[in-house]
Amino acid sequence: MASLLFDFTLHIPNGLSVLYQKWHKNTGKLNPGVIWFWTAWNRISHIVTRATITYNAPTRNCPTADNVMVNVDLSLTFRIGPDIDAATHFVYKMGAHRLDELLSAESEESIRGLVFSVTHDRVNDLREEFALGMLATLNGKVAPYGIQVMNVKITDVKLPQELQTRLERTTAFKTKMGEQEKTHENRIRVLQDGATKDLETIRKGNARKIQEIVAERKRYEIERREMEEKARGDARVEEVKAMSYADVALKKAKGDDQVQRVVAQNNDEALLKNTQVHCQKMKIEAEKSANVMVKESEAKLKVSESQAGSMIARAEAEAEGAEALAEKRRYELEWARLDVMKKIAQNGRKFITGDAGEAILNDLVPDRS
Repeated sequence: MASLLFDFTLHIPNGLSVLYQKWHKNTGKLNPGVIWFWTAWNRISHIVTRATITYNAPTRNCPTADNVMVNVDLSLTFRIGPDIDAATHFVYKMGAHRLDELLSAESEESIRGLVFSVTHDRVNDLREEFALGMLATLNGKVAPYGIQVMNVKITDVKLPQELQTRLERTTAFKTKMGEQEKTHENRIRVLQDGATKDLETIRKGNARKIQEIVAERKRYEIERREMEEKARGDARVEEVKAMSYADVALKKAKGDDQVQRVVAQNNDEALLKNTQVHCQKMKIEAEKSANVMVKESEAKLKVSESQAGSMIARAEAEAEGAEALAEKRRYELEWARLDVMKKIAQNGRKFITGDAGEAILNDLVPDRS
């Protein structure tokens, strides 16, 4: 009979929100511990956990902006509380079944709206953005019912298998390309470092060579100045020697000139005497020759007078026999003409035209009339 009216002890667990009723009316919470003599008109109506709860909300066949069906798995983490009033609101205003429906509807609506706003290649890029927006939306709707959404996370996004395979291959290819680019950049960096090192080596070598050249140029300048000083000294010595030689040569030339003048004067006097003697000799010889030529001329004059007399006598005789000699001279002239024509005919054929040809033809065939 006592067991129907009350229980001697009732153990209330720790870490839970325990609500009880009296005569089926909510009376509040029970604190953890042991309650003695628990009457029968009191009863524990609800026990609500304070721990975080993970809720999975998968959404299937969500179309993207380019009409690719995507499966999205959503994970929610929430808790009821933290105080007893929040647990009371959850129990009497929401309940587990309606919370399940609310979370399922809200998550699916949000996921479908998000997925439909992007193309399939950007679905995976919006996880963080979607999580922040979804967290704010759900908290705004479930907070009045004593529920706190702690975290929203998209755990998986599945594309169609063929497309997923292609995207994986594309991603792998992009990754490989990225690796190749990094390798190429590394090689370029190595080459650039090597080129920079070689260039620095060349610059140092050039700087060292420039220093050596500058030092050598300074040394050459010093040597040139020394050689110039030496050349100037040698030039001064040679100049002094040349001046000494010139003085000696000038004095010698003056002496030789004096000697030559004396010798020339002597030669002039000797030549003048010789010329006078030779002229006198030639004068005497010329007088002798003139006398001889006078004598010869007188003799030739007498001979010429004699010859002229004989020629006059001969001319008188020829005048007397002129007619007899004319025929003889024509005969000799004709033979001379024929002899000339013979020589012309012996030298081959000739073509002569004009007056000259006619004259020669007349000579070859004289007129017999």
